[in-house]
Amino acid sequence: MTAPAAPAAAFARRADEGGGVPPEILRQVKRIELRTRGLVNSHFAGEYHSVFKGQGMEFAEVREYQPGDEVRTIDWNVSARMRRLFVKRYVEERELTVMLLVDCSGSARFGTAERDKRALSAELAAVLALTATRNNDRVGLVLFSDGIEHVVPPRKGRRHALRLVRDVLAWPARQRATDLAGALDHAARVLSHHAIVFVISDWVAPNPERALRRLRQRHDVVGVVLDDPGERDLPSLGVARLVDPETGGYLEVDTSDGAVRRAYTEAVQAERAERTSRFRRLAIDEVRVRTETGYVDALMRFFATRETRARRRARH
Repeated sequence: MTAPAAPAAAFARRADEGGGVPPEILRQVKRIELRTRGLVNSHFAGEYHSVFKGQGMEFAEVREYQPGDEVRTIDWNVSARMRRLFVKRYVEERELTVMLLVDCSGSARFGTAERDKRALSAELAAVLALTATRNNDRVGLVLFSDGIEHVVPPRKGRRHALRLVRDVLAWPARQRATDLAGALDHAARVLSHHAIVFVISDWVAPNPERALRRLRQRHDVVGVVLDDPGERDLPSLGVARLVDPETGGYLEVDTSDGAVRRAYTEAVQAERAERTSRFRRLAIDEVRVRTETGYVDALMRFFATRETRARRRARH
């Protein structure tokens, strides 16, 4: 991994030493904690536990088959060697690992509603990190643009969770472009045990399907899609100069032209339909979060969907 640039290294050093973080960032972290703490305690902690706890299982031992054991637990290799049936026994993992992959590229600073996408990412990080902490799980962070900007290894505790929120808000990203596939590949390399991976991004990037497939083979991946009304609908402003936040390039467009507006709408709809189809092919949950309405309803729908699916599996 490339060493962090000087501003990022200086930020990390000052933050770890307990000083140098702008007071406004610390105030933002505190406000986010106050806003999210009640939601974590009243809603998300219980939903998280019911959805994720019990799904992570670790191998305990091999023992001889007993009447009533499920056939699918038979260890056929051991049974063949011993010439009688043995089964694998698993126990619920006491602790889970949650990894937050957060997009900090140029487009994360875009927002036409109450908050931009990076501020929304910080609130999401707070909810997910504090919820994992409440359930005694480890949580880590990877900030990425077109490279890996910053990594915080998974740990426990409220102080650690708030450190992740601070970094999402304030980390000085070096690049503006997005390499989503590279971030997914990085997570696949560094996560040695099964983890729940929340990928928080607007997902406007070259198709990362191969990298997603590799990560999905070993981990529970959730695609959190950040959505802003300024990107959903082209505002009718006449001739406007549009700037790409990731390349700095610009284009003059007549936003009042009917043909231009139809083409834009069709392109946005096609992109979103393709992304949703990709998630379905790979059995990855999509959580679409809007900057103008926030994350509460979206996360509650996600937990409810996961719980319903788990019940159906249990019945079969």
